[in-house]
Amino acid sequence: YANIGHELAEQIGHVDAYVGAVGSAGMLVGVSRALKAAGSKARIIALEPSQSPFLTTGKGGPHRVEGTAAGFWPPHLTKDFYDEVRVIDENDGKAMARRVAKEEGVFAGTSSGVNLFAALELARELGPGKVVATVAVDTGLKYLAGDLYK
Repeated sequence: YANIGHELAEQIGHVDAYVGAVGSAGMLVGVSRALKAAGSKARIIALEPSQSPFLTTGKGGPHRVEGTAAGFWPPHLTKDFYDEVRVIDENDGKAMARRVAKEEGVFAGTSSGVNLFAALELARELGPGKVVATVAVDTGLKYLAGDLYK
């Protein structure tokens, strides 16, 4: 996953913050390492669904954000690689996934919606001229049988 961080550093240049939903924490840690190696001072913000806030409260719960919030602390996630953890309601992630599919042609799943929702929220907080990066981590194809795109 370090390649994603390298691409962000090379293609965007200055990044003020990176947000990413945490499953195994591989992507978050890889991006964080790469950005730091490129000299970035970007804030790294881990995301988890509010329905399963294990990282922030120590208590997981049932949720439907595939690939995230396993209910235990990911072994790769250490304080060296992130600055903050935020919770995002999975319904906001679902709504964002549907919105970007319709308005932007980005066909992705709920975890990508969580990433995009958090990125926009943080961009509003930081204000004009700041760069917040994230990634759409999957395709929406596997969600066609579920309720995300009904």
